[in-house]
Amino acid sequence: MPVTHYRACHLCEAICGLAIETEGEQILSIKGDHEDPFSRGHICPKAIALQDIQNDPQRLRMPVKRVGEQWQQIGWEEAFELVASRLAAIQQEHGQNAVAVYMGNPNVHNYGSMTHSNYFLGQLHTKQRYSATSVDQLPHHLVSLWMYGHMLAIPIPDIDHTDFFLMLGANPMASNGSIMTVPDVGKRIKALKARGGKLVVVDPRRSETAEQATEHLFVQPGTDASLLVGLLHTLFDENLVKDSPALQATIGLDDVKAAIAPFSAEAMAEHCAIPAEKIRQLARDFAAADSAVCYGRMGVSVQRYGTLCQWLIQIINLVTGNLDQPGGALCTEPAFDVVGMGKGGHFDKWRSRVSNLPEFNGELPVAALAEEMLTPGEGQIRALVTSAGNPVLSTPNGRQLDRALEGLEFMVSVDLYINETTRHADVILPPTAALEHDHYDITFNNFAVRNVTRINLPILPKPEGSLHDWEIFVGLGQAFSRVTGQPPRQTMAPEMMVDAALRSGPYKDRLSLAVLKEHPHGIDLGPLKPNLLRRLQTPSKQIECAPQVILDDLQRFATDIQQMRPKQGELRLIGRRHVRSNNSWMHNYQRLVKGKARDQLLMHPDDLASRGLSDGQQVVVRSRVGEVTVAVVASDEMLAGVVSLPHGWGHNRKGIEQDVAAAHAGVSANDLTDERFLDPVTGNAALNGVTVEVVAA
Repeated sequence: MPVTHYRACHLCEAICGLAIETEGEQILSIKGDHEDPFSRGHICPKAIALQDIQNDPQRLRMPVKRVGEQWQQIGWEEAFELVASRLAAIQQEHGQNAVAVYMGNPNVHNYGSMTHSNYFLGQLHTKQRYSATSVDQLPHHLVSLWMYGHMLAIPIPDIDHTDFFLMLGANPMASNGSIMTVPDVGKRIKALKARGGKLVVVDPRRSETAEQATEHLFVQPGTDASLLVGLLHTLFDENLVKDSPALQATIGLDDVKAAIAPFSAEAMAEHCAIPAEKIRQLARDFAAADSAVCYGRMGVSVQRYGTLCQWLIQIINLVTGNLDQPGGALCTEPAFDVVGMGKGGHFDKWRSRVSNLPEFNGELPVAALAEEMLTPGEGQIRALVTSAGNPVLSTPNGRQLDRALEGLEFMVSVDLYINETTRHADVILPPTAALEHDHYDITFNNFAVRNVTRINLPILPKPEGSLHDWEIFVGLGQAFSRVTGQPPRQTMAPEMMVDAALRSGPYKDRLSLAVLKEHPHGIDLGPLKPNLLRRLQTPSKQIECAPQVILDDLQRFATDIQQMRPKQGELRLIGRRHVRSNNSWMHNYQRLVKGKARDQLLMHPDDLASRGLSDGQQVVVRSRVGEVTVAVVASDEMLAGVVSLPHGWGHNRKGIEQDVAAAHAGVSANDLTDERFLDPVTGNAALNGVTVEVVAA
């Protein structure tokens, strides 16, 4: 008899509520849950494909080890002992830092990995740790650490109550929100405009979100800092600063005003290709709104001035009276309160061996990973542990990393698939699929546009002989303890950790795991409210506006600014997102790749004509690090001089076992991105604004 289950989708940051109907172990339907107080019935195609992930015959279900060119299934205990003994031997011979770790984005979508990965990885005591953070949101974290004292104290746009939303380098109509958990964003944008509000989108491409905006401004890739500093200068210059409790709790604002004095709207206009009067009017309109919020995402984070951009965004919200105010930028107060529980993070305690890049919270920038494998000497990486990551397709200069992985002495991957990265592994350990285990959104509730909470229970039984991700890390940790003679650590199941966090969090008087289980649609804990000032963890307990690192970076900006705009005839590459895709791992499901191809190069018609190219033909795209051959599509949604290639494709490597993905291989944008092209403040990869050449194939 059919049974309906309720849980949130884990495939992107929106965490939309689902109603999943099953009969036995068969999934009959997946629909949006209209009783979910957060997503309100919204659903996107990715959620419907959860059944394809569950039933994919190429998804690994038991450990495999490499035997020559073949894969052989083995038992869990054999796998754990093999991994532990090989890693321990490599560390004993070459030192602890000879083993590296890479954690992919899906780890934050699986709470068992978040709670228990360090049970094993912490025992390695390696400084060679990497993750997708440094090809994504690292600037957000560092700015929050410096200004507010905690890397996760990131103010979120109060989209449901704002009157003026200035959005840079973000496309939530395709992404469903990012560092802004915002399901049903289309209806929220309509509601914003219906109440007389404005949405202004700044992007080199007229994206799906720009199509819904009140106004779209084209900007040259990598020049958002010029626009933002011009806006901030105007706010000071025209006395548009508004008093607020947050403004009263600052130190260093006079230093900020002095530092940005040379960067007038008139001086910045030629660099970002937005007229000075438009910059000034945008600043006036923003300041005049009853409530306003400035928000920037991937497009402004993964560029040469990503950290500077995120700092400027925070200062703009602050000086206009919109930081820590309804309708502006507010911090969440989630039931699992990570900010209230832990230390804020740290930066630059050590540096990478080859390029001298700084660590952040124990991780080095992933742009350094390949060179740390390829460069001989003490500390060279000789073994790698990956979890839910595909850095060959998701990090800069993927072909170089591909070559580096071939030279490793040993590699182990916790992953569901044999993909472009894990094909290099010696052992692959697959966890259960999402519908077979429970889940709590530790991360994305922290970025939600409302305070919400829910526990997601398994929909399907755990298959016999399988292990959850947290059980895999515990098994590896126990085996490593045996091999190295360390006493094993005690632990508990992830749901017990969640229960303890709920009972000690801001809603402890009314929340526990048992209570959540009584509310399968989730619980609405209310709108975001001002709370930043009482949650500050800076040494001064004030908002620290002028981190010296940022003031120094303004000097770099002033020096480099002449090189920001492209030269005559030069093309700059940007990425793009599609609602049916999320990074590199969702292309093996027919319902997500069917229909119109989405992996072409978009190019302005004038750029095609000037090069003698035609719509639909095959072209070669070249950068310093490599080239790809791809179909080009004429598109007036592109700013002239800018081309766009989506992220996550390139499933044409030998040895992958994902037939649907291989049949829709596309090309990898990260075969063009450059590991030397980064934000030197953080080492975060600059994936946007890479100079490329496009010629006929």
